[in-house]
Amino acid sequence: MRTLKNPRTSRNNRTTRIALATVTATALALTAAACGGDSDKKDDGGKSPSASATSSASGVKLPDLHGQKLEVAAVWTGPEQKNFQKVLDAFDKLTGAKSTFVPTGDSQSTFLGTKIEGGAPPDVAFLAQNGVLHQFADKGWLKPLGPEATAQLQKNFSPGWQKLGAWKDKQYGIYAKVSNKSLIWYNSAAFETAGASVPKTWDDFLKTAETVFESGTPPVSVGGADGWTLTDWFENIYLSQAGPEKYDQLAAHTIKWTDPSVKDALTTLGQLFGKKDLLAGGNSGALAADFPKSVTQVFTGNPPAGAMVYEGDFVSAFIAANTKAKVGTDAKVFPFPAVGSGKAPVVSGGDVGVALKDSPAAQALLTYIATPEAAKIWAQGGGYLSPNKSLDFAAYPDDVQRSIAQALIAAGDDFRFDMSDQAPAAFGGTKGQGEWKDLQDFLSKPSDVAGVQAKLEADAAKAYGN
Repeated sequence: MRTLKNPRTSRNNRTTRIALATVTATALALTAAACGGDSDKKDDGGKSPSASATSSASGVKLPDLHGQKLEVAAVWTGPEQKNFQKVLDAFDKLTGAKSTFVPTGDSQSTFLGTKIEGGAPPDVAFLAQNGVLHQFADKGWLKPLGPEATAQLQKNFSPGWQKLGAWKDKQYGIYAKVSNKSLIWYNSAAFETAGASVPKTWDDFLKTAETVFESGTPPVSVGGADGWTLTDWFENIYLSQAGPEKYDQLAAHTIKWTDPSVKDALTTLGQLFGKKDLLAGGNSGALAADFPKSVTQVFTGNPPAGAMVYEGDFVSAFIAANTKAKVGTDAKVFPFPAVGSGKAPVVSGGDVGVALKDSPAAQALLTYIATPEAAKIWAQGGGYLSPNKSLDFAAYPDDVQRSIAQALIAAGDDFRFDMSDQAPAAFGGTKGQGEWKDLQDFLSKPSDVAGVQAKLEADAAKAYGN
Protein backbone atom coordinates (compact mmCIF):
# COMPACT_ATOMS: atom_id res chain seq x y z
CA MET A 1 0.00 0.00 0.00
CA ARG A 2 1.95 2.95 -0.07
CA THR A 3 3.72 5.75 -0.43
CA LEU A 4 6.14 7.50 -2.56
CA LYS A 5 5.49 9.40 -5.51
CA ASN A 6 3.55 7.00 -7.54
CA PRO A 7 4.27 3.57 -6.32
CA ARG A 8 0.73 2.99 -7.26
CA THR A 9 1.11 3.54 -10.91
CA SER A 10 3.73 0.89 -11.39
CA ARG A 11 2.06 -1.28 -8.86
CA ASN A 12 -1.10 -1.04 -10.87
CA ASN A 13 0.61 -1.98 -14.06
CA ARG A 14 1.51 -5.23 -12.46
CA THR A 15 -1.77 -5.71 -10.71
CA THR A 16 -3.88 -7.73 -13.02
CA ARG A 17 -7.50 -8.39 -12.57
CA ILE A 18 -9.99 -11.02 -12.00
CA ALA A 19 -13.03 -10.31 -14.07
CA LEU A 20 -14.85 -13.55 -13.72
CA ALA A 21 -18.46 -12.76 -14.27
CA THR A 22 -19.47 -15.92 -12.64
CA VAL A 23 -17.33 -17.32 -9.98
CA THR A 24 -19.51 -19.79 -8.23
CA ALA A 25 -19.68 -20.58 -4.78
CA THR A 26 -16.93 -20.90 -2.58
CA ALA A 27 -15.17 -20.72 0.35
CA LEU A 28 -11.76 -20.88 0.82
CA ALA A 29 -9.29 -22.91 -0.70
CA LEU A 30 -5.94 -23.97 0.12
CA THR A 31 -2.93 -24.37 -1.95
CA ALA A 32 -0.14 -26.61 -1.50
CA ALA A 33 3.39 -25.92 -1.65
CA ALA A 34 5.90 -28.33 -2.94
CA CYS A 35 9.36 -28.26 -1.63
CA GLY A 36 11.76 -25.54 -2.54
CA GLY A 37 14.86 -26.02 -4.53
CA ASP A 38 18.05 -25.50 -2.69
CA SER A 39 21.61 -25.93 -3.71
CA ASP A 40 23.50 -28.88 -2.32
CA LYS A 41 26.05 -28.05 0.31
CA LYS A 42 29.56 -29.40 0.05
CA ASP A 43 31.75 -31.07 2.58
CA ASP A 44 33.35 -28.57 4.89
CA GLY A 45 36.84 -29.79 5.56
CA GLY A 46 36.81 -33.11 7.36
CA LYS A 47 33.34 -32.46 8.77
CA SER A 48 30.28 -34.20 7.58
CA PRO A 49 28.44 -32.33 4.83
CA SER A 50 26.11 -29.60 5.92
CA ALA A 51 23.05 -31.82 5.96
CA SER A 52 20.14 -31.16 3.67
CA ALA A 53 16.68 -32.20 4.69
CA THR A 54 15.03 -33.52 1.53
CA SER A 55 11.35 -33.13 0.94
CA SER A 56 9.98 -36.52 0.06
CA ALA A 57 7.30 -34.98 -2.10
CA SER A 58 9.56 -33.14 -4.50
CA GLY A 59 13.13 -33.96 -3.68
CA VAL A 60 13.96 -30.33 -3.03
CA LYS A 61 16.66 -29.93 -0.45
CA LEU A 62 16.53 -27.55 2.48
CA PRO A 63 19.52 -26.75 4.70
CA ASP A 64 20.18 -28.26 8.10
CA LEU A 65 19.03 -25.58 10.54
CA HIS A 66 19.44 -27.41 13.84
CA GLY A 67 20.16 -24.92 16.60
CA GLN A 68 18.78 -21.98 14.62
CA LYS A 69 15.75 -19.98 15.75
CA LEU A 70 13.33 -18.43 13.31
CA GLU A 71 10.77 -15.74 14.14
CA VAL A 72 7.84 -15.45 11.74
CA ALA A 73 5.32 -12.61 11.89
CA ALA A 74 1.86 -12.38 10.31
CA VAL A 75 -1.54 -10.89 10.98
CA TRP A 76 -3.32 -14.27 11.34
CA THR A 77 -5.13 -15.32 14.49
CA GLY A 78 -7.47 -18.15 15.44
CA PRO A 79 -7.89 -20.97 12.90
CA GLU A 80 -5.80 -19.15 10.28
CA GLN A 81 -2.85 -19.07 12.67
CA LYS A 82 -3.37 -22.70 13.71
CA ASN A 83 -3.37 -23.89 10.11
CA PHE A 84 -0.21 -21.93 9.33
CA GLN A 85 1.44 -23.35 12.43
CA LYS A 86 1.12 -26.79 10.85
CA VAL A 87 3.23 -25.53 7.96
CA LEU A 88 5.85 -24.17 10.34
CA ASP A 89 5.87 -27.43 12.27
CA ALA A 90 6.51 -29.38 9.05
CA PHE A 91 9.32 -26.98 8.11
CA ASP A 92 10.90 -27.37 11.54
CA LYS A 93 10.71 -31.15 11.27
CA LEU A 94 12.41 -31.08 7.88
CA THR A 95 15.19 -28.66 8.79
CA GLY A 96 15.61 -28.84 12.57
CA ALA A 97 14.82 -25.13 12.97
CA LYS A 98 12.87 -23.77 15.94
CA SER A 99 10.19 -21.45 14.60
CA THR A 100 8.15 -19.01 16.64
CA PHE A 101 5.01 -17.28 15.37
CA VAL A 102 4.47 -13.61 16.29
CA PRO A 103 1.04 -11.99 15.65
CA THR A 104 1.36 -8.43 14.34
CA GLY A 105 -2.15 -7.13 14.93
CA ASP A 106 -4.05 -5.12 12.33
CA SER A 107 -1.60 -2.18 12.35
CA GLN A 108 0.99 -4.41 10.80
CA SER A 109 3.29 -1.82 9.22
CA THR A 110 3.55 0.06 12.51
CA PHE A 111 4.30 -3.10 14.48
CA LEU A 112 6.95 -4.31 12.05
CA GLY A 113 8.43 -0.87 11.52
CA THR A 114 8.96 -0.47 15.24
CA LYS A 115 10.64 -3.88 15.47
CA ILE A 116 12.90 -3.17 12.50
CA GLU A 117 13.94 0.29 13.70
CA GLY A 118 14.59 -1.19 17.13
CA GLY A 119 17.03 -3.67 15.64
CA ALA A 120 14.91 -6.75 16.34
CA PRO A 121 12.98 -7.62 13.18
CA PRO A 122 11.44 -11.05 12.70
CA ASP A 123 13.24 -13.26 10.18
CA VAL A 124 10.22 -13.54 7.91
CA ALA A 125 7.01 -11.54 7.73
CA PHE A 126 3.84 -12.14 5.78
CA LEU A 127 2.64 -8.70 4.73
CA ALA A 128 -1.11 -8.33 4.37
CA GLN A 129 -0.81 -5.27 2.14
CA ASN A 130 1.02 -5.00 -1.14
CA GLY A 131 1.81 -1.34 -0.56
CA VAL A 132 3.74 -2.19 2.60
CA LEU A 133 6.08 -4.34 0.51
CA HIS A 134 6.83 -1.28 -1.62
CA GLN A 135 7.28 0.94 1.40
CA PHE A 136 9.60 -1.47 3.21
CA ALA A 137 11.61 -2.16 0.06
CA ASP A 138 12.16 1.56 -0.51
CA LYS A 139 13.46 1.84 3.04
CA GLY A 140 15.89 -1.01 2.48
CA TRP A 141 14.16 -3.22 5.04
CA LEU A 142 13.57 -6.22 2.76
CA LYS A 143 16.04 -8.82 1.54
CA PRO A 144 15.65 -10.04 -2.07
CA LEU A 145 14.66 -13.65 -2.61
CA GLY A 146 17.55 -16.05 -2.95
CA PRO A 147 18.04 -18.28 -6.00
CA GLU A 148 16.33 -21.35 -4.50
CA ALA A 149 13.20 -19.46 -3.46
CA THR A 150 13.13 -17.64 -6.80
CA ALA A 151 13.35 -20.93 -8.68
CA GLN A 152 10.33 -22.31 -6.82
CA LEU A 153 8.41 -19.07 -7.36
CA GLN A 154 9.03 -19.13 -11.11
CA LYS A 155 8.12 -22.81 -11.31
CA ASN A 156 4.88 -22.69 -9.36
CA PHE A 157 3.37 -19.20 -9.78
CA SER A 158 2.03 -17.27 -12.77
CA PRO A 159 3.82 -14.06 -13.89
CA GLY A 160 1.11 -11.87 -12.37
CA TRP A 161 1.69 -13.21 -8.86
CA GLN A 162 5.44 -13.00 -9.35
CA LYS A 163 5.14 -9.32 -10.30
CA LEU A 164 3.02 -8.54 -7.26
CA GLY A 165 5.87 -9.78 -5.06
CA ALA A 166 8.45 -7.66 -6.89
CA TRP A 167 9.36 -3.98 -6.70
CA LYS A 168 11.70 -1.90 -8.84
CA ASP A 169 13.05 -4.93 -10.69
CA LYS A 170 13.83 -6.92 -7.56
CA GLN A 171 11.94 -10.01 -6.42
CA TYR A 172 11.16 -9.75 -2.71
CA GLY A 173 8.11 -11.82 -1.95
CA ILE A 174 5.99 -14.91 -2.46
CA TYR A 175 2.20 -14.73 -2.30
CA ALA A 176 1.62 -17.77 -0.12
CA LYS A 177 -1.99 -17.20 0.92
CA VAL A 178 -4.52 -15.28 -1.15
CA SER A 179 -8.25 -14.77 -1.19
CA ASN A 180 -11.26 -14.29 -3.38
CA LYS A 181 -12.84 -11.32 -1.64
CA SER A 182 -16.01 -11.21 -3.71
CA LEU A 183 -18.24 -13.73 -1.98
CA ILE A 184 -21.41 -13.50 0.07
CA TRP A 185 -22.08 -16.34 2.50
CA TYR A 186 -25.61 -17.18 3.60
CA ASN A 187 -27.52 -19.34 6.05
CA SER A 188 -29.40 -21.78 3.83
CA ALA A 189 -32.11 -22.42 6.45
CA ALA A 190 -32.80 -18.68 6.78
CA PHE A 191 -33.16 -18.42 3.01
CA GLU A 192 -35.53 -21.40 2.93
CA THR A 193 -37.66 -19.94 5.71
CA ALA A 194 -37.89 -16.62 3.88
CA GLY A 195 -38.40 -18.18 0.46
CA ALA A 196 -35.44 -16.12 -0.72
CA SER A 197 -33.43 -16.83 -3.84
CA VAL A 198 -29.77 -16.21 -4.64
CA PRO A 199 -29.39 -12.78 -6.31
CA LYS A 200 -27.19 -12.02 -9.31
CA THR A 201 -27.50 -8.22 -9.36
CA TRP A 202 -27.25 -5.54 -6.68
CA ASP A 203 -30.93 -4.64 -7.10
CA ASP A 204 -31.86 -8.28 -6.61
CA PHE A 205 -29.57 -8.45 -3.58
CA LEU A 206 -31.47 -5.60 -1.93
CA LYS A 207 -34.77 -7.30 -2.76
CA THR A 208 -33.52 -10.55 -1.25
CA ALA A 209 -32.50 -8.65 1.89
CA GLU A 210 -36.01 -7.19 2.15
CA THR A 211 -37.53 -10.65 1.73
CA VAL A 212 -35.37 -12.07 4.50
CA PHE A 213 -36.21 -9.14 6.79
CA GLU A 214 -39.92 -9.74 6.29
CA SER A 215 -39.43 -13.33 7.46
CA GLY A 216 -38.16 -12.08 10.82
CA THR A 217 -34.39 -12.51 10.40
CA PRO A 218 -32.00 -9.54 10.07
CA PRO A 219 -30.68 -9.88 6.51
CA VAL A 220 -27.06 -8.70 6.43
CA SER A 221 -24.33 -9.03 9.05
CA VAL A 222 -21.57 -6.42 8.67
CA GLY A 223 -18.28 -6.54 10.60
CA GLY A 224 -17.92 -2.79 10.82
CA ALA A 225 -15.70 -2.80 13.91
CA ASP A 226 -12.94 -3.95 11.54
CA GLY A 227 -12.57 -1.15 9.01
CA TRP A 228 -10.96 -3.40 6.41
CA THR A 229 -14.25 -5.20 5.81
CA LEU A 230 -15.83 -1.88 4.82
CA THR A 231 -13.07 -1.15 2.30
CA ASP A 232 -13.86 -4.52 0.72
CA TRP A 233 -17.56 -3.67 0.45
CA PHE A 234 -16.67 -0.40 -1.29
CA GLU A 235 -14.10 -1.97 -3.65
CA ASN A 236 -16.46 -4.62 -4.98
CA ILE A 237 -19.17 -2.09 -5.70
CA TYR A 238 -16.68 0.35 -7.22
CA LEU A 239 -15.01 -2.24 -9.49
CA SER A 240 -18.35 -3.47 -10.81
CA GLN A 241 -19.96 -0.06 -11.19
CA ALA A 242 -17.04 2.15 -12.27
CA GLY A 243 -15.03 -0.50 -14.11
CA PRO A 244 -11.41 -1.66 -13.96
CA GLU A 245 -9.80 1.45 -15.48
CA LYS A 246 -11.34 3.76 -12.90
CA TYR A 247 -10.45 1.20 -10.22
CA ASP A 248 -6.79 1.40 -11.22
CA GLN A 249 -6.87 5.18 -11.27
CA LEU A 250 -8.41 5.45 -7.82
CA ALA A 251 -5.99 2.84 -6.46
CA ALA A 252 -3.09 4.94 -7.82
CA HIS A 253 -4.74 8.18 -6.61
CA THR A 254 -4.54 9.60 -10.12
CA ILE A 255 -8.19 10.52 -9.68
CA LYS A 256 -9.50 11.96 -6.44
CA TRP A 257 -11.89 10.45 -3.95
CA THR A 258 -14.17 13.39 -4.73
CA ASP A 259 -14.62 11.98 -8.25
CA PRO A 260 -18.26 11.39 -9.29
CA SER A 261 -17.54 7.66 -9.62
CA VAL A 262 -16.81 7.50 -5.89
CA LYS A 263 -20.02 9.36 -5.15
CA ASP A 264 -21.93 6.80 -7.21
CA ALA A 265 -20.36 3.86 -5.39
CA LEU A 266 -20.94 5.31 -1.93
CA THR A 267 -24.53 6.12 -2.87
CA THR A 268 -25.00 2.51 -3.95
CA LEU A 269 -23.45 1.19 -0.74
CA GLY A 270 -25.71 3.60 1.15
CA GLN A 271 -28.71 1.74 -0.25
CA LEU A 272 -27.74 -1.02 2.19
CA PHE A 273 -26.03 0.89 4.99
CA GLY A 274 -28.79 3.51 4.99
CA LYS A 275 -31.49 1.01 5.92
CA LYS A 276 -30.91 -0.08 9.50
CA ASP A 277 -33.54 -2.81 9.25
CA LEU A 278 -31.36 -4.58 6.69
CA LEU A 279 -28.35 -4.70 9.03
CA ALA A 280 -27.95 -7.15 11.90
CA GLY A 281 -28.17 -4.98 15.01
CA GLY A 282 -28.76 -1.88 12.90
CA ASN A 283 -25.93 0.54 12.15
CA SER A 284 -24.72 0.58 15.74
CA GLY A 285 -24.69 -3.22 15.86
CA ALA A 286 -22.75 -3.36 12.60
CA LEU A 287 -20.16 -0.92 13.95
CA ALA A 288 -19.79 -2.99 17.12
CA ALA A 289 -19.35 -6.34 15.35
CA ASP A 290 -15.83 -7.44 14.43
CA PHE A 291 -15.18 -9.80 11.53
CA PRO A 292 -15.39 -13.08 13.53
CA LYS A 293 -18.68 -12.04 15.14
CA SER A 294 -20.12 -10.96 11.80
CA VAL A 295 -19.56 -14.51 10.55
CA THR A 296 -20.51 -16.58 13.57
CA GLN A 297 -23.77 -14.74 14.24
CA VAL A 298 -25.02 -15.77 10.80
CA PHE A 299 -24.41 -19.47 11.45
CA THR A 300 -25.47 -19.85 15.08
CA GLY A 301 -28.81 -19.50 16.82
CA ASN A 302 -32.32 -20.32 15.71
CA PRO A 303 -33.19 -17.97 14.22
CA PRO A 304 -29.71 -16.55 13.57
CA ALA A 305 -28.84 -12.90 14.19
CA GLY A 306 -28.23 -12.48 10.47
CA ALA A 307 -28.82 -14.34 7.22
CA MET A 308 -25.91 -13.17 5.04
CA VAL A 309 -22.35 -11.98 5.56
CA TYR A 310 -19.95 -10.59 2.99
CA GLU A 311 -16.27 -11.54 2.94
CA GLY A 312 -13.69 -13.73 1.28
CA ASP A 313 -13.12 -17.45 0.95
CA PHE A 314 -11.42 -17.49 4.36
CA VAL A 315 -14.86 -17.23 5.97
CA SER A 316 -15.20 -20.99 5.73
CA ALA A 317 -12.42 -21.51 8.29
CA PHE A 318 -14.26 -19.35 10.80
CA ILE A 319 -17.49 -21.21 10.14
CA ALA A 320 -15.81 -24.57 10.67
CA ALA A 321 -13.92 -23.49 13.79
CA ASN A 322 -16.63 -21.54 15.58
CA THR A 323 -20.00 -22.98 14.56
CA LYS A 324 -21.66 -26.33 13.94
CA ALA A 325 -22.72 -25.29 10.44
CA LYS A 326 -21.39 -27.33 7.53
CA VAL A 327 -20.00 -25.50 4.53
CA GLY A 328 -21.90 -26.49 1.39
CA THR A 329 -25.09 -27.42 3.21
CA ASP A 330 -25.86 -25.12 6.16
CA ALA A 331 -23.50 -22.42 4.94
CA LYS A 332 -23.58 -21.60 1.26
CA VAL A 333 -22.13 -18.84 -0.86
CA PHE A 334 -22.75 -16.82 -4.00
CA PRO A 335 -20.63 -14.33 -5.97
CA PHE A 336 -20.82 -10.65 -5.11
CA PRO A 337 -23.64 -9.33 -7.32
CA ALA A 338 -23.08 -7.16 -10.38
CA VAL A 339 -23.91 -3.48 -9.92
CA GLY A 340 -25.82 -1.67 -12.65
CA SER A 341 -24.55 -2.60 -16.10
CA GLY A 342 -21.18 -3.74 -14.76
CA LYS A 343 -19.79 -7.24 -14.47
CA ALA A 344 -19.86 -9.23 -11.24
CA PRO A 345 -16.60 -8.21 -9.51
CA VAL A 346 -13.89 -10.40 -8.13
CA VAL A 347 -11.30 -8.70 -5.97
CA SER A 348 -8.28 -10.59 -4.72
CA GLY A 349 -6.15 -9.99 -1.66
CA GLY A 350 -3.26 -11.87 -0.16
CA ASP A 351 -0.33 -12.20 2.20
CA VAL A 352 3.15 -11.98 0.76
CA GLY A 353 6.08 -13.66 2.52
CA VAL A 354 9.26 -11.56 2.69
CA ALA A 355 12.64 -11.85 4.41
CA LEU A 356 13.57 -9.14 6.91
CA LYS A 357 16.85 -10.82 7.79
CA ASP A 358 19.52 -12.01 5.37
CA SER A 359 19.84 -15.50 6.78
CA PRO A 360 19.79 -19.09 5.45
CA ALA A 361 16.80 -19.86 7.68
CA ALA A 362 14.70 -17.01 6.27
CA GLN A 363 15.47 -17.99 2.68
CA ALA A 364 14.84 -21.66 3.42
CA LEU A 365 11.39 -20.93 4.83
CA LEU A 366 10.45 -18.83 1.79
CA THR A 367 11.70 -21.60 -0.49
CA TYR A 368 9.53 -24.11 1.36
CA ILE A 369 6.52 -21.78 1.36
CA ALA A 370 6.73 -21.61 -2.45
CA THR A 371 6.39 -25.37 -2.82
CA PRO A 372 3.17 -27.31 -3.35
CA GLU A 373 4.05 -29.48 -0.37
CA ALA A 374 3.73 -26.60 2.08
CA ALA A 375 0.58 -25.37 0.35
CA LYS A 376 -0.97 -28.83 0.63
CA ILE A 377 -0.52 -28.85 4.40
CA TRP A 378 -2.08 -25.41 4.60
CA ALA A 379 -4.97 -26.23 2.28
CA GLN A 380 -6.03 -29.35 4.10
CA GLY A 381 -6.93 -27.27 7.15
CA GLY A 382 -9.42 -25.17 5.20
CA GLY A 383 -9.77 -21.42 5.09
CA TYR A 384 -6.93 -21.15 2.63
CA LEU A 385 -6.56 -20.35 -1.05
CA SER A 386 -3.30 -20.60 -2.96
CA PRO A 387 -2.11 -19.14 -6.27
CA ASN A 388 0.39 -22.02 -6.49
CA LYS A 389 -0.53 -23.60 -9.83
CA SER A 390 1.34 -26.81 -8.97
CA LEU A 391 -0.95 -27.59 -6.04
CA ASP A 392 -3.26 -30.54 -6.64
CA PHE A 393 -6.87 -29.41 -6.20
CA ALA A 394 -7.51 -32.64 -4.29
CA ALA A 395 -5.71 -30.99 -1.36
CA TYR A 396 -8.73 -28.81 -0.70
CA PRO A 397 -11.11 -30.33 1.84
CA ASP A 398 -14.39 -30.00 -0.08
CA ASP A 399 -15.92 -29.27 -3.47
CA VAL A 400 -16.82 -25.72 -2.53
CA GLN A 401 -13.26 -24.74 -1.72
CA ARG A 402 -11.99 -26.76 -4.67
CA SER A 403 -14.20 -24.80 -7.07
CA ILE A 404 -12.90 -21.48 -5.74
CA ALA A 405 -9.31 -22.60 -6.17
CA GLN A 406 -9.97 -23.83 -9.69
CA ALA A 407 -11.53 -20.48 -10.62
CA LEU A 408 -8.51 -18.61 -9.27
CA ILE A 409 -5.96 -20.71 -11.16
CA ALA A 410 -8.07 -20.65 -14.33
CA ALA A 411 -8.11 -16.85 -14.19
CA GLY A 412 -4.33 -16.79 -14.56
CA ASP A 413 -3.26 -13.16 -14.41
CA ASP A 414 -6.75 -11.81 -14.99
CA PHE A 415 -7.47 -10.31 -11.56
CA ARG A 416 -7.69 -7.01 -9.63
CA PHE A 417 -5.87 -6.73 -6.33
CA ASP A 418 -7.45 -5.26 -3.21
CA MET A 419 -7.37 -1.46 -3.54
CA SER A 420 -6.76 -0.57 0.10
CA ASP A 421 -3.91 -3.07 0.22
CA GLN A 422 -2.25 -1.15 -2.60
CA ALA A 423 -2.52 2.15 -0.72
CA PRO A 424 -0.04 3.67 1.72
CA ALA A 425 -0.55 2.05 5.11
CA ALA A 426 -1.56 5.35 6.70
CA PHE A 427 -4.56 5.47 4.36
CA GLY A 428 -5.53 1.90 3.56
CA GLY A 429 -4.15 -0.26 6.33
CA THR A 430 -4.17 1.32 9.78
CA LYS A 431 -6.81 0.79 12.41
CA GLY A 432 -8.63 3.94 13.48
CA GLN A 433 -7.46 6.19 10.66
CA GLY A 434 -7.61 6.80 6.93
CA GLU A 435 -10.02 4.82 4.80
CA TRP A 436 -10.86 2.38 7.58
CA LYS A 437 -12.04 5.17 9.89
CA ASP A 438 -13.70 7.21 7.15
CA LEU A 439 -15.84 4.27 6.02
CA GLN A 440 -16.77 3.50 9.61
CA ASP A 441 -17.99 7.09 9.84
CA PHE A 442 -19.95 6.48 6.65
CA LEU A 443 -21.54 3.36 8.14
CA SER A 444 -22.55 5.49 11.10
CA LYS A 445 -24.00 8.22 8.85
CA PRO A 446 -24.64 6.85 5.34
CA SER A 447 -26.45 9.99 4.21
CA ASP A 448 -23.29 12.11 4.31
CA VAL A 449 -21.76 11.02 1.00
CA ALA A 450 -20.13 14.37 0.24
CA GLY A 451 -18.67 14.60 3.74
CA VAL A 452 -17.06 11.18 3.62
CA GLN A 453 -15.72 11.85 0.11
CA ALA A 454 -14.01 15.02 1.31
CA LYS A 455 -12.49 13.22 4.29
CA LEU A 456 -11.33 10.30 2.15
CA GLU A 457 -9.64 12.66 -0.29
CA ALA A 458 -7.95 14.66 2.46
CA ASP A 459 -6.59 11.49 4.08
CA ALA A 460 -5.53 10.00 0.74
CA ALA A 461 -3.73 13.18 -0.37
CA LYS A 462 -1.80 13.26 2.87
CA ALA A 463 -0.81 9.59 2.67
CA TYR A 464 0.09 9.60 -1.02
CA GLY A 465 1.80 12.94 -0.86
CA ASN A 466 -0.16 14.32 -3.77
